[in-house]
Amino acid sequence: MIAETAPASIVAPAGHDDDRTRDRVARALHEHGPQSAVTLSACFGLTPTAVRRHLDALIAAGRVSAVAERKVSGQLRGRGRPARVFALTDEGHSSFGHAYDDIAVAALNYLKATGGETAVTAFARERLEALEARYAATLVDVPADRRPAGLAEALTADGYAASSQHAGTGVQVCQHHCPVAHVAADFPQLCEAETEMFGRLLGTHVQRLATIAHGDGICTTHIPLVRSAQEPKAHPISRPTTSGEVLA
Repeated sequence: MIAETAPASIVAPAGHDDDRTRDRVARALHEHGPQSAVTLSACFGLTPTAVRRHLDALIAAGRVSAVAERKVSGQLRGRGRPARVFALTDEGHSSFGHAYDDIAVAALNYLKATGGETAVTAFARERLEALEARYAATLVDVPADRRPAGLAEALTADGYAASSQHAGTGVQVCQHHCPVAHVAADFPQLCEAETEMFGRLLGTHVQRLATIAHGDGICTTHIPLVRSAQEPKAHPISRPTTSGEVLA
């Protein structure tokens, strides 16, 4: 349980180096989603204790909160208290300017003006090609009914803080962080290209139910129930060409 009042040593004015380190920690949470103190310590070459000191200061400032870790469907948790990870609060997210987002939006507006909607769609698909190739290599030997969980694990490793869970007639893959949410709010082609990629990786039609870009808390993708591991795969994983044509 995080104490409601931080120790005096935490709330005391921080030096320049402390401020810089805390900004780096906050930026890591901004770019990669919720992280544990141990994961952050490995990123910055600090001890977990040192990282927790900076996290406590960020919590006291209202920029970070401690939340229960969401486990990918199928993973087992040991006994005891749920693991805790650290995430930016709304105030923490708002402390980062969107200069890069503004540049990206300006560039895509120019692309749209000079090449039309098809040029934006082609760009959205092309930017995901390397990612899709990497995920396809990871999932190629995974049974169809385990691919949603495998995809969630791969997304989590890339900072999307994803999870999968059974829901109704299928499985839902949820992404709790989106690095391009502000850009995708103006250019839904980015979300559409990602949804298409998920469909190819999972070998079935998928449906986007919610996106962070459109004001939802998480991006939710619904995957209908897939064939069991004993049945032949109906759709092999395929990769797109730069033109958007799909090759098996």
